[in-house]
Amino acid sequence: MRVSLSTHGGLAAGLRLGRPPSTVDTSALTGAEAGELTRLVEAARTASAREGTAEGVGDTMSGDAMSYEVTVDTGIDRGGPVVLRQTDTSMTAEFAALLRWVQQHLPQAGA
Repeated sequence: MRVSLSTHGGLAAGLRLGRPPSTVDTSALTGAEAGELTRLVEAARTASAREGTAEGVGDTMSGDAMSYEVTVDTGIDRGGPVVLRQTDTSMTAEFAALLRWVQQHLPQAGA
């Protein structure tokens, strides 16, 4: 499974233009880390579906708010990847937990 993170907006939006999403691949994780990522993805999917934000940003953004797009590709063709989108102003707790985990486990630049 590959989980990609794209960020949009915010005060430094121009610095991120044209950059590819950052990706965490479960093949580079321990079994426990991969299991935790799978659990967090499923919780965020469930919460997003419940809140009606799975395929949309969820509200209008304020001028300096960030929006986040997490794309989950399981590598199994079941209708394509799952895309979760949320913003700083309307983020579910489950999406926030997934976002923090992904940010902490992204490969470091130059590593």
